[in-house]
Amino acid sequence: MERRAFLKGLAGAAVAGAAMAAGCDNPKGTKAEGFATGEVPQGSMTYRTDSHGQQVSLLGFGMMRLPVVGGGDLRKDPNAVLDQELINRMVDYAMEHGVNYYDTSPVYLKGMSETATGIALSRHPREKWLVATKLSNFRNWTREASMEMYKKSFENLQVDRIDYYLLHSFGGVDPDGKSDFEKRFVDNGMIDFLLEEREKGHIRNLGWSFHGEQSEFDKVVALHDKYHWDFAQIQMNYVDWHYAHEIEPENVNAEHLYTELDKREIPIVIMEPLLGGRLATLNDSMAARLKASEPDRSLASWAFRYLGMFPRVMTSLSGMSAMEHVEDNVRSHCPLLPLSETQMQLLERVADEFAHYPAIPCTSCQYCMPCPYGLDIPGIFSFYNKSLMDGNIATEGTVEQREYRRARRAFLTTYDKSIARLRQADHCINCGECLTHCPQHIAIPDKMRMIEDYTNKLKDSLV
Repeated sequence: MERRAFLKGLAGAAVAGAAMAAGCDNPKGTKAEGFATGEVPQGSMTYRTDSHGQQVSLLGFGMMRLPVVGGGDLRKDPNAVLDQELINRMVDYAMEHGVNYYDTSPVYLKGMSETATGIALSRHPREKWLVATKLSNFRNWTREASMEMYKKSFENLQVDRIDYYLLHSFGGVDPDGKSDFEKRFVDNGMIDFLLEEREKGHIRNLGWSFHGEQSEFDKVVALHDKYHWDFAQIQMNYVDWHYAHEIEPENVNAEHLYTELDKREIPIVIMEPLLGGRLATLNDSMAARLKASEPDRSLASWAFRYLGMFPRVMTSLSGMSAMEHVEDNVRSHCPLLPLSETQMQLLERVADEFAHYPAIPCTSCQYCMPCPYGLDIPGIFSFYNKSLMDGNIATEGTVEQREYRRARRAFLTTYDKSIARLRQADHCINCGECLTHCPQHIAIPDKMRMIEDYTNKLKDSLV
């Protein structure tokens, strides 16, 4: 479809979808952090419909980045624990404002996410919430281990029915040509078992999440005629729509993923709507253009409103770690206010600039962790990207000497404070253990070497 006609079509669909929710005005004013202020009226959430006619909040609560007691870090502190009291308050607020979709996994947050999710949700009437979890049998896909993981999820979540159950993150192929979908779900008989569980009502909706090769995605989508997928979860945002493949050649553009699912009328759950938070922390140039259009909107709200323009999107997951995130995301969906054609075109231009910015496409999903040699892989990448966005990556010869010295000093003085010395890039031995686990297909050892070389260059220039 011609791009202009496509944008107009999305705008029309979004207006119709927004009519499903009661109206509420977006309050004026912003906090220093960039979040809008003011109370959000209850009863104004935007909803979509799943394969069985169930109303699903367009905002889904991703239980993957939950807060830690004292603001600690699970990657760095083996004794850190989740802040269940704050998690409960965040879930309470979300539920009061109509959020009814909660997504977790047995492997999130060192295995603590499912239990924390079960505690928070069980305090509310069962008919008020929908829970999604996954068969995350990445390292042990025997039938016995997979069955144990499946049964444990019911216990952790304190439920006798899982509303949305996913075959978690397939997409790779072994050197011998065997796909991980076949190994993890077909050869061990788990797909047949899960189909039976759906028939019995223990699973209401059966679907999958995808990270990997386009050929594998196409094969599993084509199995819809056999398995009758109830939903699918894909990575999609206004950058990945056209540029996922350009940023990392092994990734698939969201345009292809969405289009193929839309053809088969399979409801879609969105993951990484903010690219691990990177679309909520744009550099000054990109942020200024969005703020000039709507000063009272957060940067994150643009990403969520973009996704709401697509009628096949059932819910967009946001991994929220603070109450401010919950409040701002709820506001963006109460109700969803469609983007204009001009605003969609503005996002296209921002996406183009973002895609060609030399950042590392890490979403801090932590699937690469733990590193056997103790590196804080997502922490290192997050620090480097933030330094880049803040203008603290020094490029000698392209900026005036004083600016180079400032950027060099800023990078070196904050690196040791942000990342423990023994967990920095120079401790990577190129073992490759992380490579098979990265859903973004980042050449992690190569990026570590790049950061190590850059850091050494800065240190050498001090002499």
